[in-house]
Amino acid sequence: MKKLKLDIIGLSYSQTQSGAYALVLGEVNGRRRLPIIIGGFEAQAIAIEIEKMTPSRPLTHDLFKSFADAYHINIQEVIIYNLVEGIFYAKLICNDGKKTLEIDARTSDAIALAVRFECPIYTYEFILASAGIVIEGNDFLFLDNIEPVAEDGPLTTSTTNSPSGKDKFTGYSTEELQTKLQEALAEEAYEKAAKIRDELNKRKSS
Repeated sequence: MKKLKLDIIGLSYSQTQSGAYALVLGEVNGRRRLPIIIGGFEAQAIAIEIEKMTPSRPLTHDLFKSFADAYHINIQEVIIYNLVEGIFYAKLICNDGKKTLEIDARTSDAIALAVRFECPIYTYEFILASAGIVIEGNDFLFLDNIEPVAEDGPLTTSTTNSPSGKDKFTGYSTEELQTKLQEALAEEAYEKAAKIRDELNKRKSS
């Protein structure tokens, strides 16, 4: 079965489901997006690595990476291989130089490890056909209007423009946001820092 490569498009805080985030993956060289609802801890783990933030102590996924490195184990790729009753299933393709193993994992954990091992993320056509959303235009607008269905499951889009968690930063200048970003990093407020970075990236793309 042909694999389709995915990139991480972004993370968006859910306004309707407390503590939940939307992880949006995008089809490489395509317009389809695969939104997945994940927990706050996993969202933070992904955001910290993407933004190259350095926590004061290693997170669980950082510990896994250090452990794997110590024993010369590498994750070659992550595959989101199934979708059953609204839940995505993923696996890690690992190699220690002698043999290759497949390890089952929650999709959110698999993505958090993929960004640390800098390995590609794949899925299959039937999953994108079933849960993917074709978008036209700005990814940031898409991120602001998605609503969750289930943890590690797909999302649906909302037709209403409800206030986003990032809106409270729109009144600040770019210079003020840069200062607030540094303050958030110093305070280890990584969730806040990720939202500020989203606003800065949104301005750069406009």
